[in-house]
Amino acid sequence: MNFWQFVARFILKQRIFILLVLAVITVFLSTKIENIRFSHTEANLLPQDHPENIKYDHFLEIFGEEGNLLIIAIKDSTLFTVENFNKWNHLTKDLEAFDQVDFTVSIGDIKELKKDKKNQKFIVEPLYDKEPGSNEDVKKIKQELFDNLPFFDNFLFNKKSGTIRSAIYLDKDIVNTKIRERFVFDVLNPAIEKFEKDTGLDVRISGMPYVRTMNAQNIIDEIGLFVGLALLITSLIFWLFFRSYRATFITMLVVSIGVIWSVGFIGWFDYEISVLMALIPPLIIVIGVPNAIFLINKYQREVKEHGNQAKSLQRIISKVGNATLMTNITTASGFATFMFTNSQLLKEFGTIASINIMAIFVLSILIIPIIYSFMRKPKDKHLEHLERKWMDTIVTWMENTVRYNRIAIYISTVLIIIVSIIGVYKIRVSGSIIEDMPKSKQFYKDIVFFENEFGGIMPLEVLIDTKRKKGVMNLSTLKRMNKLEEEIDEIPELSKSISILNMVRYSKQAFYNGNPKYYQLPTEQEKNFILAYTKNSDANSDMLKDFVDSTGQYARITTFMKDIGTEKMARIEDRLKDKIDKVFPKDKYNVILTGKALVFLKGTNYLVKNLAISLSLAILLISLFMAWMFRSYKMIIISLIPNILPLLITAGLMGYLGVPIKPSTILVFSIAFGISVDDTIHFLAKYRQELIHHKWNVRKSVYAALRETGVSMFYTSIVLFFGFLVFTVSSFGGTKALGGLVSVTLLFAMVSNLLLLPSLLLSLESKFANKRTIKEPTITILPEEDDEN
Repeated sequence: MNFWQFVARFILKQRIFILLVLAVITVFLSTKIENIRFSHTEANLLPQDHPENIKYDHFLEIFGEEGNLLIIAIKDSTLFTVENFNKWNHLTKDLEAFDQVDFTVSIGDIKELKKDKKNQKFIVEPLYDKEPGSNEDVKKIKQELFDNLPFFDNFLFNKKSGTIRSAIYLDKDIVNTKIRERFVFDVLNPAIEKFEKDTGLDVRISGMPYVRTMNAQNIIDEIGLFVGLALLITSLIFWLFFRSYRATFITMLVVSIGVIWSVGFIGWFDYEISVLMALIPPLIIVIGVPNAIFLINKYQREVKEHGNQAKSLQRIISKVGNATLMTNITTASGFATFMFTNSQLLKEFGTIASINIMAIFVLSILIIPIIYSFMRKPKDKHLEHLERKWMDTIVTWMENTVRYNRIAIYISTVLIIIVSIIGVYKIRVSGSIIEDMPKSKQFYKDIVFFENEFGGIMPLEVLIDTKRKKGVMNLSTLKRMNKLEEEIDEIPELSKSISILNMVRYSKQAFYNGNPKYYQLPTEQEKNFILAYTKNSDANSDMLKDFVDSTGQYARITTFMKDIGTEKMARIEDRLKDKIDKVFPKDKYNVILTGKALVFLKGTNYLVKNLAISLSLAILLISLFMAWMFRSYKMIIISLIPNILPLLITAGLMGYLGVPIKPSTILVFSIAFGISVDDTIHFLAKYRQELIHHKWNVRKSVYAALRETGVSMFYTSIVLFFGFLVFTVSSFGGTKALGGLVSVTLLFAMVSNLLLLPSLLLSLESKFANKRTIKEPTITILPEEDDEN
């Protein structure tokens, strides 16, 4: 008795015990679901010790969390009526009262910097002493703000469009916690809705804390949608193929338990739900159904052939079990390659996905035979699908094409390769924090609004180390910073910069009695007079702390980026670095570019570089499995060609259709390769059995393998195609692209495995028709009469 015969007998004899064990595991994993946490931070695609992460961490050590700014804005002239104007200022004041808010800045908070000649210092006075009581009062405030206070331009207002903005700075300690989420949903959103209802004004909301919160909620909402659609579509397709409610129910039971296990494993490992992790439950459904198709299809074929139910149940385990195990191992290997990247996000995704793919195999090989063992033998009507004319027509067409048109297949393959390679050279790389966010959602439209009005919401930071205490306030340093700011302000993709320079310019304006034409850096002569006023006053201290550290050694320049890709960002980075090198001598200054947006873009480039390594590793691992199964390097080459071709076609399509390489689409190749090899293994496993049965006659073996496995390969490929197509309903661009590209790749893989693979075997029959080339099989071949117990 070989291993798989032993497994088959154990499963069927110990079926009650196995079901109890599975029930206990399911209950245990279901208790871990309560540990599920949703990610409250941006995905860090770089390893922790990467130079870009080290620079960003250094910046955070000096100035703290940068992404704590929420912004609300209104572009409506009716805001400048006394009632609406006062309600707007009350809104921010009401929000400031909450513990989650550090402070707010709105028009009602503006304090003008004034010159106190008597005491030779600067003082601050409110823009207005009491709440305006008429529209005329509001008009005067607006005029003073727009005409005489350039310090607040592009921060609290846009002079050109008349848009008014308020800033809400969250407590930095809650930015990356669930408290931030609760503040947005329980406090901010209701307050904004009430204001809109009371005034009829449309409020725009943004800032990274808000965007991240709304985006995370969208992920949560889509998990249920994906699982529901995946179950519905795969069960419908399964029923259309098998026309058996019983088989459909068993399959859905298996994948439903698989979903519980997948979510339970996430909770057990204490991982957070991210955009990628949210794909795993529906992914398990899509991958689990093909397992059921191969097992149930084999069971029904065996019943139809000899009518012995016990013998049929043994054979689906002993004859299909090994091949199904290997297909699941290869699929898991495609995902497992992500564990070897240095990205924590991808490591966690690869770990959970590969574990659950093997788990769904275990569930399939145990539950399906056991449940059928409790049921009556399938009736003739349940077996009718095995002789459907339309399916027989498709299989006959495939067989005839392989038999008579192999030259056409090869010519088509060569032409496709040439066209695809041309397309590959058209692929571009792109990456942005908000690029894949749902464009139909209001929070995305608000992002676009703030980009147009204020230049963006994604912070880009310049950290300047003067290498000496109080070096920032040296006039030569300020002038160098000014030259860099002029460069930043010339770049249309960046907003106007904010730094200590704004305060210095404002100080000069105040020194000259508030005349806005003096909103500029002081000259060498003016510096001493203005500095004397500055030293005697406390007015600037609060404003300085956000842009200069307590020692006066470090300064920051903050700008905000529009949603640009990696190509534009690389050009902007090079331009700014060139300017920095010219303006700041390296012996006196250490200047770095950093910020969340830059780290994310660098992460995209890092993942692209790792794509080749990840895919090569997947190919290597799967080649090793093939070598273990078939003990022939020639068979490895034959099996890889039909599976690498679809990847090349997909890459070419991405180039022609303008789909860029980005974090979401990078995953396509390793995932699709791992899944597409499944069909190859099933075909070659059956081909191997037929070779021995037909005494090494390749032609008879190929056609027999094509006729038997062709149906299951077609069924599973259609299920996988529509299963992954479920992800295209996502509002996330990355998830949509992932689903569409994997679906297309698997469709090409099906055609390639059904036409190109058998053609190659036939064309090279002399190389594969002897026992020396194909050594003692690893896949167990059972004599028909030996397993009837």
